[in-house]
Amino acid sequence: MIYLDHSATTLVDARVRDAMLPYFTEVFGNPSSLHRFGQAALAAVDGARQTVADILGCEPREIVFTGNGTEANNLALRGVAQAVCARDSRRNQIITTPIEHHAILRTCEQLEREFGFEITYVPVDRRGAVEPDEVERAITDRTILISVMYANNEVGTIEPVAEIGALARRKGVYFHTDAVQAGGYLNVNVRELNVDLMSLGAHKFHGPKGVGVLYLRNGVPILPAQTGGNQERGRRAGTENVPYMVGFAKALELAQGGRNANNAKLRENREKLVERLLEGIPGAELTGAPDARLPGHSSFVVPGVIGDEMVFALDLAGVAVSTGSACTAGSPEPSHVLAAMGYAPDKARGALRVTLGRGNTDEELERAAVLIPETVKRVRG
Repeated sequence: MIYLDHSATTLVDARVRDAMLPYFTEVFGNPSSLHRFGQAALAAVDGARQTVADILGCEPREIVFTGNGTEANNLALRGVAQAVCARDSRRNQIITTPIEHHAILRTCEQLEREFGFEITYVPVDRRGAVEPDEVERAITDRTILISVMYANNEVGTIEPVAEIGALARRKGVYFHTDAVQAGGYLNVNVRELNVDLMSLGAHKFHGPKGVGVLYLRNGVPILPAQTGGNQERGRRAGTENVPYMVGFAKALELAQGGRNANNAKLRENREKLVERLLEGIPGAELTGAPDARLPGHSSFVVPGVIGDEMVFALDLAGVAVSTGSACTAGSPEPSHVLAAMGYAPDKARGALRVTLGRGNTDEELERAAVLIPETVKRVRG
């Protein structure tokens, strides 16, 4: 099998696994315990938090470990919106885009439906790009929070996060970015990005599933989603998942440390594969921004086929790809991202996402460049 679905998840790096292993057996204490077993575990948590903070360019106390990127997104939106509205009920607006991950969109829908918040969706262009001017025009004196993803999980488009963050700061509005797809490939220095909150998930950059991070700038008000003990400074109660926190830190350190070389190789391989696929699949169209996109990411609309049928056929042929977000795989509805970008439903149903990772070999990509067009032709027939 050739694995070309790295935007869904990645293989845990052996160095990450090795870093985690001692905390399942040897250093097993509860970090809240005062004895030496607990203090050894606490030292590991503190070390992981310091590593992540150093990479993000922030203070350790601004790092909140979560169960995944979805939880980090939920905590950011619900926590800030409800905390601010509790202090000033006149402020009830959240600004986002229609191409966000469902962890953002469905949270916004619930906040609107159940709690009366006003959600404003800023449009995107055919590339899936957000214009900062459109965001600025949407801001009112009732705006609490802006949430715009750093890079789109379906089409790979990178958004102008630093520009949007700068204008949000000028307007006195909090700014959150879902950086789950971007964490292993793009600059994540929160000061340079002008963000107040940022979500990350380890399994997108060769870390374990089940652990994420929310960067929460010091001074930003937040209402915890779960209460109990004082873990994570009271912002996320519950006994710490020590091995996974260690794994998150190690994975982020490796990804960011080798980012430039890895990105260059991914970009080169992606361009070769895109060229071959566009030549080999009549009518196929590359979606997303041609240049401002994640380095290993390519996505297409393929006329004359249904995306899920293509994925199943390619799996039988030995190539693992997807139509888009793994969280909505199998849905009869066409991609909400492609719809927001202006693609008609019949065209959007032919979505195909091919995402490369650092483990892919030249031989695998050569085989994929042959197998994918052959399979599409067979499905069309």
